[in-house]
Amino acid sequence: MEHFTNIIGGRSVPAASGRWLPSLDPYRNENWCAIPDSDQADVDAAVDAAAAAFRAPEWAGLSATARGALLRRVGDLIAGNAARLAELEVRDNGKLLNEMLIQLRTIPQWFYYYGGLADKVEGAVLPIERPDHFVYTTWEPLGVVAAITAWNSPLLLLTWKLAPGLAAGNTFVVKPSEFASASTIAFVELFEQAGFPPGVVNVICGTGQGVGAPLVSHPGVAKIAFTGSDAAGKAINKAAAADLKHVTLELGGKSPNIVFADADLEAAAAGVASGIFAAAGQTCIAGSRLLLQRSIYEPFIETLREMARNVKIGDPLDPETQMGPLANLPHYNKVLSCIADARKEGLVVAWGGKAMETATGGLFVEPTIFRDVDNEAELARREVFGPVLAVIPFEDEAEALRIANNSQYGLAAGVWTKDMARAFRMSKGLQSGTVWINTYRALSYMAPFGGVKDSGLGRESGQEMIKSYMQPKTVWLNNSDQRPANPFVMRLA
Repeated sequence: MEHFTNIIGGRSVPAASGRWLPSLDPYRNENWCAIPDSDQADVDAAVDAAAAAFRAPEWAGLSATARGALLRRVGDLIAGNAARLAELEVRDNGKLLNEMLIQLRTIPQWFYYYGGLADKVEGAVLPIERPDHFVYTTWEPLGVVAAITAWNSPLLLLTWKLAPGLAAGNTFVVKPSEFASASTIAFVELFEQAGFPPGVVNVICGTGQGVGAPLVSHPGVAKIAFTGSDAAGKAINKAAAADLKHVTLELGGKSPNIVFADADLEAAAAGVASGIFAAAGQTCIAGSRLLLQRSIYEPFIETLREMARNVKIGDPLDPETQMGPLANLPHYNKVLSCIADARKEGLVVAWGGKAMETATGGLFVEPTIFRDVDNEAELARREVFGPVLAVIPFEDEAEALRIANNSQYGLAAGVWTKDMARAFRMSKGLQSGTVWINTYRALSYMAPFGGVKDSGLGRESGQEMIKSYMQPKTVWLNNSDQRPANPFVMRLA
């Protein structure tokens, strides 16, 4: 097996303990590489390296324009290595090569975008009503950022953190999921090739307990940018509050995909299928609750059954494959357990609902549709994170909104209708960080992304997000020779 190593201070190093963790190829259901099983000693070394790099003139002394140039350079290197990085990610988590190639060819746009924004963050001169004072603000980086990513799209999720954070002048310690670390290590190697000083971007691999927890609690970390489950996000937020760390948390979802009778039903069916079966449902924005107007309920379900029946499932490296395996064994077992629980609850399977046996022994689950689901059912409340759709009927717009918003989550929502007045009403009424109208799974480096309620705190992407990695400083200059009349009284302007 190939062995991947941590990157600390610009050096490739194994875990201080010498321990390794196997990484599974979910299509073949066999271990294909090993990553370091790091612990507190590695966390300390990585944070120290990032802190030293943050203070060093090679990074701290760079102008914002120079940082932007480095970001654009690494964007070029990512584009040039897109095929290799995509194949690594496919081996690690079973995502389709077609989708990963699209992601890797688009990821550079985040670095180009924030590279251009790096020297556009401006302070201000404040018109204080004191002629004897000159007051202005500046924006400064926070320091060392801990970026903790999930296993479903490691490089895209990491990019959302690195691009604005580096543009702002921070340094990073990256903790990828222990189920998908190889592509992150190869990705970060490109930053040194681009000319980033050693220690600006570090990677340590390992478990949540061995690396994640000590990294979150480390006093040298100024901010935590996390993507993962809501349970883990709440634990991180609680730990970060102990020493007032900044946090960005992009968490789970149980997103409603709402289809009205007046929609383009062919387009809507494709959008619903894409929203839940693409990436085998292993995405935080999965449209896992289909809210379907009763007047089109039966024919639309039949259309979905036919689409699910014809999904081409198999080798994620095959360009013809439409759905690959689940990413790792614990998650595979979790998804099957959710399906079993739904059956025990008396929910009706309209299609699928079983594990699939393949020649490779891969971790495949059938595209699964449960019909006539009550929104209070566990399947409608719990994030399955797999190719499992809960279909919920509704009568009218008011009921659709009530059902859609009756969830602990609020990451994304889809609305399918030809009535634009309804589209605007629904987008305003939905408690969700993103609303898609007559489309689904659309993202951009220009568009803020994140959730409300248990779906997280803060946003990623978009022009303003660079400031979430910075803090303002106010400077007061007294240009008068006169002393205050009473030095024991605060001067308010």
